[in-house]
Amino acid sequence: MLRNNVVLAVFKRNVQSYFSGVLGYLFIVVFVVAGAFAAFNQQFFANNQANLDQLSLWYPLLLLFIIPAITMGVWADEKKMGTDELLFTLPASDLEILLGKFLAVLAVYTIALLFSLTHIFVLYSIGNPDLGLMFTTYFGYWLAGASLLAAGMFASALTSSTTVAFVLGTVICAVPIFIGQVAPSSDLIQSLSLVQQFQDFSTGVLPLASILYFISLAIMMLYLNRVLITRRHWSSQEQNTMGLQYLVRTISLAVILISVNAIVSYGSSSIDMTSEKVYSLSRTTKDLIAKIDDKNPVTIEAFISPEVSREYVPIRKRLIGLLREYDQMGGKRLQVRFVDVEPFSKEEEEARLLNITPERVQTERGGRAYVETIFMGAVVKSATDEVVIPFFNVGTPVEYELTRSIRTVSKDDRLTVGILNTDARIFGGLDMSMGGNQPPWLIVSELKKQYRVEQVSPDSPISDTDYDVLLAVLPSSLTEPQLKNLVDYVKKGKPTLICDDPMPVFGGGRGLQMAPRMPKPSPGGMMGMRQPPPTPKAYDGRLTPLLRLLEIDWDNGEVVFDFFNPHPEFAEVVRPELIFISPKSGTPSAFSLDSNITSGLQEILTFFPGSIRPWKKEERDLKFEPLLKTGPNSGVLAWDEITSPFFNSVRIVQDPIRKIDKYAQVLAAHITSTPKSKVKDLNVIFVADADLISDELFNIRERQAFGLKIDNVTFLLNCVDQLAGDDSYISLRKRRQKHRTLTLVERETSVFIKERNAEREKANEDADAKLQEARDRLKEQREKIEKDPSMDSREKQIRLRMAEENESRRLEVDEAKIEREKQRQVEKIKAQTERQIREIENRIRWYAILVPPFPAILLGICFLFFRLKNENQNISPDRRLK
Repeated sequence: MLRNNVVLAVFKRNVQSYFSGVLGYLFIVVFVVAGAFAAFNQQFFANNQANLDQLSLWYPLLLLFIIPAITMGVWADEKKMGTDELLFTLPASDLEILLGKFLAVLAVYTIALLFSLTHIFVLYSIGNPDLGLMFTTYFGYWLAGASLLAAGMFASALTSSTTVAFVLGTVICAVPIFIGQVAPSSDLIQSLSLVQQFQDFSTGVLPLASILYFISLAIMMLYLNRVLITRRHWSSQEQNTMGLQYLVRTISLAVILISVNAIVSYGSSSIDMTSEKVYSLSRTTKDLIAKIDDKNPVTIEAFISPEVSREYVPIRKRLIGLLREYDQMGGKRLQVRFVDVEPFSKEEEEARLLNITPERVQTERGGRAYVETIFMGAVVKSATDEVVIPFFNVGTPVEYELTRSIRTVSKDDRLTVGILNTDARIFGGLDMSMGGNQPPWLIVSELKKQYRVEQVSPDSPISDTDYDVLLAVLPSSLTEPQLKNLVDYVKKGKPTLICDDPMPVFGGGRGLQMAPRMPKPSPGGMMGMRQPPPTPKAYDGRLTPLLRLLEIDWDNGEVVFDFFNPHPEFAEVVRPELIFISPKSGTPSAFSLDSNITSGLQEILTFFPGSIRPWKKEERDLKFEPLLKTGPNSGVLAWDEITSPFFNSVRIVQDPIRKIDKYAQVLAAHITSTPKSKVKDLNVIFVADADLISDELFNIRERQAFGLKIDNVTFLLNCVDQLAGDDSYISLRKRRQKHRTLTLVERETSVFIKERNAEREKANEDADAKLQEARDRLKEQREKIEKDPSMDSREKQIRLRMAEENESRRLEVDEAKIEREKQRQVEKIKAQTERQIREIENRIRWYAILVPPFPAILLGICFLFFRLKNENQNISPDRRLK
């Protein structure tokens, strides 16, 4: 039976011994400083996220230093100084001594970790981190360190040299840290990896299986410690017998612990500590499962590859975990069937027949590149309906997809979305410009998971009873009769979502030929047959009657730009016409807080959007509710400013002259009738960007490409749901962790960005002024020659032609010189701004690195002072040095 007083006595002795010298404080200071260097590196500022992801990435390697430093003298010093025999002759059992020493090194490590909490205070001073995430992250740090402390003690028990103990401790601790690198695709090996088990803690989750892993690792290493310290009880005759016996015991314990971990991990649950609770089932999901009719049960067949590449491991783990929760909660109403899809198996054939689409992923193993086919889809079905989720990608909201599908198949009927046929070809089909059949846009398959989706022809009056919502993309491409049918439909008060675009660039730029200012494309011909010219666009693509009905202004050639960019890593490659919509831009109402559609959204990306404006209040009787707005550092470019002629088409100007107008441009608005409106029940959402729902941005959202987590698809689906009068999914769709950026850095750097934009405008204005001076010189010479009475008309023509040729050559030289000077000035301004931003980041970084060690240093000085004071009190005055 353990005696607490004995354990406590050993604990106090070892803790006091560690802090009796300078070395203990020095290790803590180095640990905190090294952690600060890892946490607040350059990538931290590039990510612009108020979290400790960078520290978590490097923390396992940091443990390779701090753990052996704490444990190297636990047993080795006792052996070196000969106090081990004295220690073991005390009236204390081996287990009590072992636990006392382990608790002592755990206390030292905990103290060092507490001093590193200054990292969180730094985060709070420059951003707004999630407190729940910070707790789970530090709890993970503590558990990981605690489990390796026992391993470090085991290394110390093997030798009497602290240096050797440090090296052995590093080697032994490296085994669980790096074992995952041996076989990245093996689930068994990955389950033994400390790095793999720690991942969930850094996302804001307390996984019970990972907690058990760290406890098991500590138990295993403590048992090995006990075996080593009990060897002194073995007689020389028993060495071989006892050694074999304890080897069997050790192997048996290891098998038991691994088996228990495997069993627990299969049905393991977790505690979600994030502020948004994004890793646990929502109340909406729980209520839905409870309402499933027993007579119409739902089945989920999940087709999942047993081995996936590293980047898909978290999504696979989350998918399996959530499916188990659905299965446990559903009972007979909801059952889940897991299917392991091995390559070239019957299960793979079954998955493909059910339209489960695999993803081909390039991965690396053993220094070689491989292409793997990964299955990670599901079929949700009932007796009346079926929904296929082809693939759960990195950015797929798993709970939303599953819950939406369950609700869809458990209902007797679906609402209907009609998609108007325009030149955008949302449903795909034959496209002569692309040389063949094109697949439907990805948004079509997304809508089909919830709605019945049908094509709608604009060539005849649109039925006002067949569709719950009508989606019209690029209606500016319609002919006059087609546009009239659309306007008549909207007049009837039918819910309509309109997405038009002054400069569509979807399809790798193919959409530019469909811009409203461009002529309608020729239908083409087969085998050289000539086709009649296409019917012109109605009102030259201006949507005049539709805009008049909606009481808004929209210039079909006006493109919006915005200098706001919340992603510093893309600052040099993303042009201002690629607009990030976010409240961080300086416009708090960038997403309307009053609309159910946009409240809770965090970031939307648009390509070359347009701007819409309501009529003056005295001229309109409709309600105009802005949904999306740019930041204040935005403006508009006319068609002639953003494009230049290119053969029979146009191309986009790379660096047009941009002038900020200080107004937040409206990119989308919800327009509805009021009691005094002439048109009753009008319900239209107008979005001035068709690229917002293009496949390019859809793929960015699905794959979280470039680290972007955009809400484009969420916004569109919210619009459709709101228009259809079914908002049950909107709150669930918005469930994801909040963007917690470095607000202090953004606030300080925004000043320099504004100055840079002002200087760029000034450079452009100076260049324009110099060019105008050159043109004025030519004009003066022309006027001088024309007014000269001494020359006849023939001589004037010759002189004018010569003057124009000379001045044109001179003007070309001047233009080239002025353009070079402008570019040089712009580059100089850009470099200066970058230096200022780097100075801000470096100042904050050094603050984050130098402040954390101060508490440990002050505490060390205080302890040293009190120690010297106590020593002096015990020495008589006549024996002290004068």
